[in-house]
Amino acid sequence: MIQSYIHIEITFADKGGKDLIARRAITAFALFFALLLLLGSPFQGKADNEKVLIVPIEETVEKGLYAFLNRAVQTAEEENASAIIFEINTPGGAVDAAGQIGRLLSSTNVKTISFVNKQALSAGAYIALNTDKIYMVPGSTMGSAAIIDQQGNTAGKKAESYWFAAMQSAASQTDRDPVYALAMADESVDLPELGAPKGKLLTLTAEQAEQVGYSEGTVDSRAELLKVLGFNEANIQTIDESFAEKVARFITHPVVIPILLSIGSLGLVLELYSPGFGIPGLMGLSSLLLFFYGHMVAGLAGYETLILFVIGIGLIIAEFFLPGGIAGIAGIAAILGSLFLASDNMAHMGMSILIAMGVSILASILMIKVFGKKMKFFKKIILTDSTNTEKGYISNKSRLELIGLEGYALTALRPSGTVIIGDERIDVVSEGAFILKGAKVKVVKAEGSRIVVREISKLDLDK
Repeated sequence: MIQSYIHIEITFADKGGKDLIARRAITAFALFFALLLLLGSPFQGKADNEKVLIVPIEETVEKGLYAFLNRAVQTAEEENASAIIFEINTPGGAVDAAGQIGRLLSSTNVKTISFVNKQALSAGAYIALNTDKIYMVPGSTMGSAAIIDQQGNTAGKKAESYWFAAMQSAASQTDRDPVYALAMADESVDLPELGAPKGKLLTLTAEQAEQVGYSEGTVDSRAELLKVLGFNEANIQTIDESFAEKVARFITHPVVIPILLSIGSLGLVLELYSPGFGIPGLMGLSSLLLFFYGHMVAGLAGYETLILFVIGIGLIIAEFFLPGGIAGIAGIAAILGSLFLASDNMAHMGMSILIAMGVSILASILMIKVFGKKMKFFKKIILTDSTNTEKGYISNKSRLELIGLEGYALTALRPSGTVIIGDERIDVVSEGAFILKGAKVKVVKAEGSRIVVREISKLDLDK
């Protein structure tokens, strides 16, 4: 009995151990299966929750573009976007604008990717080098980033030195060989194997950029790029320029600024030669308001700049009614100050102002010399009537009726004195000779209040 009991206990014990092992195996398998699900479906769910912003960079790079890109970067940061893809197709533009954009892109924590969809030249190449990764489409180019002035000439040594350093720094901070960035801006760098010997700027094709490490790959389309980056299932959002930003980009273009200022000054000058307030004045004010509007949207000017301009106009108008000239000088200084405050490129703004002033002076000369116009505005504040004889005005009563009449000298004439003609005392002058008191005289000339007499005895002698 004892043995039998022990055998039964052992049998049940062995059976319980096998069940325990089986349960553990099933549990482990369930956990492994759940882990597979976690490794599979959460990845898909993460992609669904990811957000990628696509931002176009097109046409000329100028200050207005910075305002648009700043808004795009802020949106990406606020919405915790996984990446920003900048689709670049630009021939370049202003160096100072590119510098601001480069600092903006390099300072954000959001992953930045350049997608060069045809060309990223000059300032466009600098912008691309400030992003974390670069991808290009077949046939696209990047480079040719020489710095030139407004006349198309090579900029000065100081500006070139800054630009060379900026290009190399942009490449270095993203672990790219800076020699190729320098070759894009400095034609003295010798890279014949890339088609850029001394005397020629480097422009990389898509294949060359990938070869030298300036591109992470060549893709045919945006869709392929998203697939390569692993964002093909992400939430894609394209940020386009608003109407105000498009206007700001156009107005802040280096070529448009002097045109706007010239139209503004020309309109106001022509208004001075026109009666009332008409089309020229409206055209001038509209151009100036557009100038300030564009620079305010671009973030280059504030309301204080516009207020300073309005104060300047008010002081110039007040100068027409106040003596001294101080108000006019202060008004001109306020206007010039507001224009310079609206731009961070003093040299370009100074050139634009000189062009506008030249156009205004030329217009004034044409209106006066060619068309014979006079400023209508000043007629309201300047007395232009003349008191001439033709209009019936006389300053003194003419005494022509006295010519030929005779009288005698009441006083001696030395040569002026008083004579009696008839019953009237008249102040006269002799022809130059001294005439004694009581001598007979005859009136020979009357010019307004000036009566000229001659002694009669001398008249008789002449006869």
